Amino acid sequence: MGDVMNDKSIQMQLGIGAIVAAAFLLVIAIPFWVSSPSNVPNIVLSPVFWPNTLAVLTGITGIGLVFNSRANTELEDSTDTGEDVNRAAAYRRMGILSAIMLATLYAMPRLGLVWTCMLVFIGIAFLVRTSHTKTAFICAVLVPLVLYVFFAHVAGVAIPQGDFVRLP
Repeated sequence: MGDVMNDKSIQMQLGIGAIVAAAFLLVIAIPFWVSSPSNVPNIVLSPVFWPNTLAVLTGITGIGLVFNSRANTELEDSTDTGEDVNRAAAYRRMGILSAIMLATLYAMPRLGLVWTCMLVFIGIAFLVRTSHTKTAFICAVLVPLVLYVFFAHVAGVAIPQGDFVRLP
């Protein structure tokens, strides 16, 4: 196959990787490393429900990628050959992403989970140069707020609040 991979082989490899990751999560990681009490009244509140849900969705996505790569014979090669890759810019973006992660660790106890997630979402959207800036801003605000409302008011889980602004 050489150094250049086409979209079809990339989809196949990603699909197989997703299936393997899902199998590892479902068979080894979640059963052995996620503890769950037997008397949880609502299955959605069980500590193993969401990891299992994400693992199953990862497996389904992997299966879809494998079937799509095998069925679609018209996938074109749109990958770079590596000739016009700006490695300095790639390392700079990786450094900025590392700085965002470190800033997240610093800001979380001070701003709280919700506000920090909003800022991180916006920062990463700018870092990857999204072409959907309005959608990114809307999602950066709504997704953390909706998750906060669900977990704090529906599930009764304490969400870390900041020192400056506290959510109801």
